Amino acid sequence: MATNNLKSLETFTLSSNDLGGQFDNSQQFDGFGCDGNNISPQLSWANAPEGTKSFAITMYDPDAPTGSGWWHWLVFNIPANINELATGAGNTASGLAPSVCVQSINDYGMKGYGGPCPPAGHGLHQYIITVHALSVEKLDLDDNTNAAVVGFNIWANTLGKASIISYFKKE
Repeated sequence: MATNNLKSLETFTLSSNDLGGQFDNSQQFDGFGCDGNNISPQLSWANAPEGTKSFAITMYDPDAPTGSGWWHWLVFNIPANINELATGAGNTASGLAPSVCVQSINDYGMKGYGGPCPPAGHGLHQYIITVHALSVEKLDLDDNTNAAVVGFNIWANTLGKASIISYFKKE
C-alpha cells in the first residue's frame, strides 16, 4: 500500500490554500446579482509531465443553465518555471500574476477572474479549476480572445491536467 501512496504523490497535482469543498463570499462574483469580493483563490501545482513548456488555468461551471456551461477564468502563457498563482492574481490590475501571463475574456465579458454566481435557487453548481501542462511555450492569443478559442488552443496542446472541484449555491 505504501508504494501506491508514493506513486500518487508523484502525479500532476493542483491544490489551493484558500479553497476547500465550497467557495465562500470572498471568491464569489460581485455583479449579476451576487455581492462577493471576487478574489481568485491561491493555486499551486506540482509534478508536471515531462516536456511541459507552459501552463494554463481554467475555471469552468458545467452546471450553468446556458447549454454550454460558463467560463469563469482563463489564464495562459504561464512559464514552466512557475508553479503557483497568488490569492487575487485573477484581478488583472493587481500585478500578482506573472507579467507574461494572459488573462482573457471570461463569460461575464471581462478579463481575469469572475467568481461563482449561479442563479438563485438553482442549487449547487460545481466549479472545476484545472491546470493544464502545455507542450508549447506560448499560445499565440491575446487577452481579447474568447473562451471557446482559448479552450480549443489549450486542449490542442495539453500534455496533462490536474483539477480541483469546489461548489457554490445562491439562495
